[in-house]
Amino acid sequence: MRDRNRQVLLKRRPTGAPTTADFDIADGPVPEPADGEALVRGIYLSLDPYMRGRISGTRSYAKPVDIGAVMEGRVVGQVVRSRDPGIREGDYVYGGYGWQLYSAVPGKDLIKLDPNEAPLSTALGVLGMPGLTAYVGLSEIGRPQRGETVVVSAASGAVGAVVGQLAKRHDARVVGIAGGPDKCRYVESELGFDSCIDHRSADLGAALDRTCPQGIDVYWENVGGAVQQAVFPRLNDFGRMVMCGMVSEYNDVELRPGPNLMAAVRKRLKIQGFIVSDQWQRFGKYRAMAAPLVRNGELKYREDIVDGLDRAPEAFIGLLNGRNFGKLLIKLGDDPTTGR
Repeated sequence: MRDRNRQVLLKRRPTGAPTTADFDIADGPVPEPADGEALVRGIYLSLDPYMRGRISGTRSYAKPVDIGAVMEGRVVGQVVRSRDPGIREGDYVYGGYGWQLYSAVPGKDLIKLDPNEAPLSTALGVLGMPGLTAYVGLSEIGRPQRGETVVVSAASGAVGAVVGQLAKRHDARVVGIAGGPDKCRYVESELGFDSCIDHRSADLGAALDRTCPQGIDVYWENVGGAVQQAVFPRLNDFGRMVMCGMVSEYNDVELRPGPNLMAAVRKRLKIQGFIVSDQWQRFGKYRAMAAPLVRNGELKYREDIVDGLDRAPEAFIGLLNGRNFGKLLIKLGDDPTTGR
């Protein structure tokens, strides 16, 4: 075990787009677990768009990261030392905390992982929070029906990829929106969407008209901005708009004007936001359903793994600009289950 604990700290709150100067990289002491806690050595760290809100300092559904504190994030790792009788040294767990190599975490907050069930990294992606997000939002709000048209923005990303595949299992027609030809090819050929539109198209609205001639019944919103502006007028009567995130607007200093919502009355639209942490009690049910699908290849996923904690700030900035391809992870240390 290392003598020191490498950490990424929030140096200052960014105005507009974050830069690497907004973060500090430092070495602190390896924490000592208290009674009921376990010391977790991180293997993979999840980077997610919601983290942009945690460094803004504005009022939200969760407390922002304090200046000088370790950056928010969830980790899959291995237990080095435990003072919780239910957690043993050597266990693989989900629930390590923060942009750091080691964390001391209450045993009650850790979920044991079986590497024979699925690769450890999937607990941060397709079998973790992003997968649960897709499952909850689609089943509670989107509720696609056979033959309906579902449009998914950021379709190649960790959440969007699962949304589209689950919608196909409801016999819906699924159209993705992604950034660039490589991502669109992946969405169609690997994930099995019926079609995918490059959001950089010269006329996104015309592309939607060609691919969604019967209009749009369910729109999964991940990005906001110009994509939302193009999709909204094409929603059908009784359409559902699942408000998961709007990453293209997270760095805005001033709020953008939204669509005129008179259509919500005329078309009887349902527009609903949600926070997946409100539904965490459904995690076990989702994982029990999804893990066999991942094992047999029916539920596909892609990971974008960056090696080394020091590269986390740059990777996070890239995430907000759509540079990642798949679920973005930072590899913190050796994964004994893969030998790498």
